[in-house]
Amino acid sequence: MAKKASTQHGVVADNRRARFNYEIGETFEAGIALAGTEVKSLRQSKANIAESYVSPEGGEVWLINSYIPEYQQASFFNHEPRRPRKLLLHKREVNRLFGAVNREGMTIVPLRMYFNDRGRAKVEIALAKGKKVHDKRETEKQRDWAREKGRLLREKG
Repeated sequence: MAKKASTQHGVVADNRRARFNYEIGETFEAGIALAGTEVKSLRQSKANIAESYVSPEGGEVWLINSYIPEYQQASFFNHEPRRPRKLLLHKREVNRLFGAVNREGMTIVPLRMYFNDRGRAKVEIALAKGKKVHDKRETEKQRDWAREKGRLLREKG
């Protein structure tokens, strides 16, 4: 049987600051309710989720302040670039997120936006706890030591 051609465009947007500012806990994969022009714009890999956050409101989960630019060829049928977008999750996942935010004081952070194997737009979100300044310094020290250790092993080994 012939191998199926990969239609996956991979990662569209990545939130690299999230791993620096937050201690990442449990991750979830959520679908996104998008308009047609938003999907076309995402396929051009022009989205940004660096300043966005996830907000649980009224039994639903919303992606707020994510930037998906207008699709140039859409004329007046375009979407609003920073509109709130509904995230599609199972009910028990939504309940788990609500519980963690309300009881444990955790935050829901978007990590990356991508297309899965079936060509569907997905967002990877995570339950996270904010890092303090000394935690950030410790993470940076560990990263520097790992880099230095790799250098030493390459030179000596």
